[in-house]
Amino acid sequence: MTDTTPAPALPDGYELSTDPARIDVGRVHHWLSTDAYWAIGRPRDKQDAAMAGSLNFGVYDTASGEQVAYARVVTDRATFAWLCDVYVDRSARGTGLGTALVAGVRDHLAAHGLRRIVLGTADAHGVYEKIGFKGLADPGMWMVLGEQ
Repeated sequence: MTDTTPAPALPDGYELSTDPARIDVGRVHHWLSTDAYWAIGRPRDKQDAAMAGSLNFGVYDTASGEQVAYARVVTDRATFAWLCDVYVDRSARGTGLGTALVAGVRDHLAAHGLRRIVLGTADAHGVYEKIGFKGLADPGMWMVLGEQ
């Protein structure tokens, strides 16, 4: 998998980290379980388990250290990744953080030589298209077991 779409930089005053010790787990759970249409009502124990089995990305305000965005990737680090739980705090939306976060995730995963990174979104196609994601050429080959 290769993409030559340039990665937008994080706005000044923000930094991206994959350090799991920096993730504000309570804040992420609150964001997702109360404000993310795909995770409304997700129990804390399920969120904790999901995070423990994933590669986690946080964006932080460099002045305060406060976490302002989050993304999670489920991957074998060899062939495939699923980007999920992308969330930007309401107070930081409209700044380009979401696009820069996803570009940072894409660039971080590039070192693994993955064949594909997939995601699902009901409303943010434009954000992902900016950094090279496209609709499935043949969605008829994909199947799901469970919720749709």
